[in-house]
Amino acid sequence: MTARTPLRPLARILSARAAGENPDHIERENLRARHEAIREKTRHRAELRLLFLGLAFFVSFTVIGARMGLLAASEPMEPRSAAPGAQILAQRADITDRNGRVLATNLMTHALYAQPRDMVDPRKVARELVAIFPDLKEEELYRRFTDGRSFLWIKKKLSPEQMQKVHEIGDPGLLFGPREMRLYPNGRLAAHILGGSSFGAEGVHSAEVIGTAGLEKFLDARLRDPAQAGEPLALSIDLTVQAAVTEVLDTGMKMMNAKGAAAIMMDVRTGEIISLVSLPDFDPNDRPNPLVKGDPADSPLFNRAVQGVYELGSTFKIFAVAQALELGLVNPESMVDANAPMVWGKYRIKEFQNKNYGPLLSVSDVIAKSSNVGTAHIALMVGGLRQQAFLKSLGFFEPTPIELVEARSSKPLVPAKWPDIVTITASYGHGISASPMHLATAYATIANGGMAVQPTLLRRSGPPEGTRMLSERVARQSVAMLRGVVEHGTASYAQVPGYAIAGKTGTADKPNRAGGYYKDKVINTFASMFPANDPRYVLIVTLDEPVDTSSTEPRRTAGYTAVPVAAEVVRRTAPLLGLRPEIELPAVDGVTAVSQNQ
Repeated sequence: MTARTPLRPLARILSARAAGENPDHIERENLRARHEAIREKTRHRAELRLLFLGLAFFVSFTVIGARMGLLAASEPMEPRSAAPGAQILAQRADITDRNGRVLATNLMTHALYAQPRDMVDPRKVARELVAIFPDLKEEELYRRFTDGRSFLWIKKKLSPEQMQKVHEIGDPGLLFGPREMRLYPNGRLAAHILGGSSFGAEGVHSAEVIGTAGLEKFLDARLRDPAQAGEPLALSIDLTVQAAVTEVLDTGMKMMNAKGAAAIMMDVRTGEIISLVSLPDFDPNDRPNPLVKGDPADSPLFNRAVQGVYELGSTFKIFAVAQALELGLVNPESMVDANAPMVWGKYRIKEFQNKNYGPLLSVSDVIAKSSNVGTAHIALMVGGLRQQAFLKSLGFFEPTPIELVEARSSKPLVPAKWPDIVTITASYGHGISASPMHLATAYATIANGGMAVQPTLLRRSGPPEGTRMLSERVARQSVAMLRGVVEHGTASYAQVPGYAIAGKTGTADKPNRAGGYYKDKVINTFASMFPANDPRYVLIVTLDEPVDTSSTEPRRTAGYTAVPVAAEVVRRTAPLLGLRPEIELPAVDGVTAVSQNQ
């Protein structure tokens, strides 16, 4: 703070008096100097204030002028509500197959809405709209146009042709709102994987696209994330393989007179799903409504590959044998009791068509001939607690972690208690129900050398880390036994020239809702892997209520129904997967001498 100069400094006063001068002049002179300093300071302060005020006015008018210029240069549009609310995000990421081919994308279209108060002739508008959209009713439209409302939606999606026809009506009360809709360019192909989508939050200027089923719903947050909207979501499926599997399965389902079918092809090393098909299917561009009554499995929306929880029959037998091999209880050549029927308390365990493969069978032949009794004795060697723990570790007690909302609600049906009779029946796939996806995952564990895999519909860069479930030796022995099923067992129709297939058939009577089982309705499954010498893929084919009528008597076992369909799938898809056929050279019976003339 600046010290103030005194008005009557003592030294000057004394000097003035000594000189005979008037000391009051000194006070008046100092007072004048002080006032001049105050006036100078006030003037500088006023100049600064005027400078800042001028700058503020200049900036304000510049901003207002620039804004007015932008508004004048932009296209006119209807005012939007200033009420607070969440912004509608219309952008949604594309979905592609593993090779970048588009499975789901976005298409710009328009919605049609009306402002009835601006209509010139509501009756004419109603009549002409019905001519364009036959599903609308003229009287209903006219009533809504004249009941006093100020706004109503008429159509959420318009084709360019329909939009042009509405334009030609020429009524100012008909308006269009831009829309970004979801488009599935391949129609029904991969419908149960993609699921479908619909509009969520809607406004005049945009609409939110949300997933309603399948992968679209499971990964809805990822697909709607603005940070990843420009990055397509790459799936593990191969569109070409998916098309081939769908075609073969559809033909096979019709030839075998089945009411439904499912097929899953999985890479055994990575767990990637190369193809997933469920029939009947639907077009996700025009997704049908769910059934309100009856059996949900009768709806085309029902995904049999993950929602269908079935008793999978004899395909389970390899699990009992593999566990016994791992525990060192048997080897492939061990002889086990196969004398049928097997009596256990009040229960009688029989073979198919009351056959008797006994008194003894090797473990390999138990699998090849699909012996219920032989498998039951092996399971009893393992014991119920260890069997239950092994099946649980293979994933048969929980929903599969595949990226489909339908899979998370499809939990296997497992007995609450596990007495010896459950140990017996579960060993050959009865009394425990699971989906084809569960089966594919478990078979992939055997096929890849004993490492557990997690199934996925998303493309992976390489094999993930897994837990060892079986030793490599036991896994190889199990694959060899499954190969024997094709070579001299119940799956002889799975012989495909150039491609060695290993697998196991399963024929399970279909449960009756009234209790017990149907005598003439079955679920047939063929669980396979190929090529058998070094498995790369697992293929599961399931048919619902098939019957082969090509013979004099109807045949309902998997060997006559699911197996030939699976064989055709392998024959069609193996070249697409880059697998070269193995050519077997004819055996040399003798030595042929060849002479060459010089």
